[in-house]
Amino acid sequence: MTSQLAGGKTPAKATLMIGALGVVFGDIGTSPIYTIQTIFNPGDPHPVEVANENVFGIISLIFWAVTIIVTIKYVLLVLRADNHGEGGILAMITLVGRGGSSGRRVTVILAGLGIFGASLFFGDSMITPAISVLSSVEGLKVIEPGLADWVVPITAAIIVLLFSVQRYGTERIGRLFGPVMIVWFSAIGIAGISGIVRHPAILEALSPTYAIGYLTGHFGTAFFALAAVVLAITGAEALYADLGHFGRKPITRAWLFMVFPACILSYLGQGALVIEDPNGYTSPFFLLVPEWARIPMVVLATAATVIASQAVITGAFSVASQAVQLGYLPRLRIKHTSSEAAGQIYVPWVNWALMISVLTLVFAFETSAALAFAFGMAVTGTIVINSLLLFYIARHNWKSPLWLVILGAAVFLSVELLFLGANLTKLVHGAWLPLLIAVTVFTVLTTWQRGRQLVTAKREEKEGPLRDFVNAVHEHPLTRVDGTAVFLNRGSRTVPLALRQNVEHNHVLHKNVVILSIETLTVPHAPEGDRIVIDDLGFTDDGIIHVTARFGYVENANVPAVLHQAMEQSSELSATIDQDTSYFLSALELKLGDNPGLPRWRKHLFLATTAITADAAEYFGLPRDRVVIVGSQITV
Repeated sequence: MTSQLAGGKTPAKATLMIGALGVVFGDIGTSPIYTIQTIFNPGDPHPVEVANENVFGIISLIFWAVTIIVTIKYVLLVLRADNHGEGGILAMITLVGRGGSSGRRVTVILAGLGIFGASLFFGDSMITPAISVLSSVEGLKVIEPGLADWVVPITAAIIVLLFSVQRYGTERIGRLFGPVMIVWFSAIGIAGISGIVRHPAILEALSPTYAIGYLTGHFGTAFFALAAVVLAITGAEALYADLGHFGRKPITRAWLFMVFPACILSYLGQGALVIEDPNGYTSPFFLLVPEWARIPMVVLATAATVIASQAVITGAFSVASQAVQLGYLPRLRIKHTSSEAAGQIYVPWVNWALMISVLTLVFAFETSAALAFAFGMAVTGTIVINSLLLFYIARHNWKSPLWLVILGAAVFLSVELLFLGANLTKLVHGAWLPLLIAVTVFTVLTTWQRGRQLVTAKREEKEGPLRDFVNAVHEHPLTRVDGTAVFLNRGSRTVPLALRQNVEHNHVLHKNVVILSIETLTVPHAPEGDRIVIDDLGFTDDGIIHVTARFGYVENANVPAVLHQAMEQSSELSATIDQDTSYFLSALELKLGDNPGLPRWRKHLFLATTAITADAAEYFGLPRDRVVIVGSQITV
């Protein structure tokens, strides 16, 4: 033990585990606040009667849903489907493309499903903070019914504060939130034990016979109840999306040794309470604690639900960053908030867009019960899509036996499709909301990808072949001026528009010309040995080279640092990166036209989306006082 402490390994593992408690498990760890209450809510269009048989069946369904979907599927299987340490449904899309031995059509369909799953996750990221914080603040009504009018304003204030601190980064937030969540899981576990002690027979609900018997014997009631039972597994996808922030082992240990036992004890205790007091369904979570402890529990629950929101917010940052790197969103400003963990990022535009969306939901729905069905739809849709991708990866990437893949798919999908079907019955009662959000986000993502392809094709046509341009420079020499010019370009096949226009209008070239292409790999980190590739473009004495700089999709593309490395490797350039270096950017002005490829309304959407594109000089770390922007126009 002494050697471990000296090497710093044990404290590092403990820190990551505590951080994971503070960021990853907030969502699923606060589900006990509202799940049982929602299931027995008499305002439900398909209400569940408070009766012993129903309570035992519901608690058993919750236990086995959490065990099968979260513990077995996500923690033991899905967390292994990482893309070099990064998780989330877009990481899965990359893995699907890498194992695409079933043909392009299957890969494209699965990728489309994955993008829709990522879109559903953005809906989850909007709904989770709203329902979580609302549910905890609603505890005030248990203490004093007259405080009901203050629930929404207090919720809104908490949400504004939560999104305002995101800029400080996941690492700092995790250190602050981790100890709070340790207290939270200890408190809900102890409260659950107190309920179990009063009615120990509830432990029988852990037997799968109660869940199976309830589904088969009372299918009409049980099926509709699944729409609320699914609330117990909310946060499973956020757990996977946050994989890059903390790693598989800390997440797995935190779940198995603290989160899972505490949540199950809470559900069992609440079940015991409802059996003992049928009126306890109104707020079983808060009624489970002694009256003297309810105010502290409301405060603790509010803190925990703020942390619950953190899980999906950080997950949304990860998904947005990957969407940018994979070409589904325009370049966004991304701030890395940790010098040690590359996956810990802050995306300002996503942060503020989420905050506005969450506040809108709070003021529109006003109660956690009103949001419950919307929440379940977002969760089940994402989980089903995750399973489809997982079993493809298991077969084609992991080379698992076909019989095992079919058996696993049958078990997981039979459970998850029941949940999905139950939530579809709530479509007119709020389940439409995440579908609307998902369709909107999916349309934006796919429109940007298609529009970007069309613009790139038009741009390449306008730029012309790079090799032909260099040959023409040699055939018709130009005046060369002192200094180094760096032209950022999308690849090595065509001429940067800024370079072509500079030559055509000014008829001069710098003594040293670097055409730089930033290549984003489908792995989080590029190997240092493969970071730089230099091409002399056919001539070794003209001072013109092409440099390809490779970065992983979680890395910042720091251009000056890359150029220093390229200068050290190239013998052709007689310069270094200094005050005589100028950076040329090609700025495209996109105009609406009648070109084929996209319907007119999607062209309007594509052009509108360009407005959120981050400043290129800032994104690539360029010194702004040495940046020259050359404009050009393309019609789409």
